[in-house]
Amino acid sequence: MLTDMEGKAAVHLARKTIELFLEKGQITNQSDVDLPPIFNELRGVFVTLTKHDILRGCIGHPYPDSPLVSAIIDSAISAATRDPRFPPVQSFEIKNISVEVTVLTQPELIDVPPQKLPEMIEIGRHGLIVKKGYYQGLLLPQVAPENDFDQIDFLNHTCLKAGLNPDAWLSGAEVYWFEGQIFKETSPRGDVVEKKFKDMC
Repeated sequence: MLTDMEGKAAVHLARKTIELFLEKGQITNQSDVDLPPIFNELRGVFVTLTKHDILRGCIGHPYPDSPLVSAIIDSAISAATRDPRFPPVQSFEIKNISVEVTVLTQPELIDVPPQKLPEMIEIGRHGLIVKKGYYQGLLLPQVAPENDFDQIDFLNHTCLKAGLNPDAWLSGAEVYWFEGQIFKETSPRGDVVEKKFKDMC
């Protein structure tokens, strides 16, 4: 788990990375950033951008395939410029965009019969990955409570994100769960707080 200070550092790194890339076309040099040791650990991470509380970009590393500092830098630039659902963020927009960083645990296969999957999932705590063949989809833990999904809705929408039928979790798709620690700006360039959904679980 990250401390509040480390969470703030993660969000500030993501924002500074985006601003530097949009304004100067430069990528943040890791050696120029003074960060706590946890940023050298291999971690999965997602960076989410919202503009006036509407999604503006979200991309990340589902698996711990690189140090957290590298994953944040790459994910921040990707969320701002490479999310295929949105046009690239322009430099004049960044003052209206809030930055959120979700640091992930290692995804684990939920090894139960498909019919038992819904009872295993805790809304607000678990994120999901669905895999079948070449298809794969991921939804972060905050997606379910933010959209008022129950467990079946959450499974169905993760399948849809993977490009599968919504009931693919009942017919052979593998379902993995993970947890995420979420740090978010309360307003663009504002205070950074940890976002929790304990009251919704």
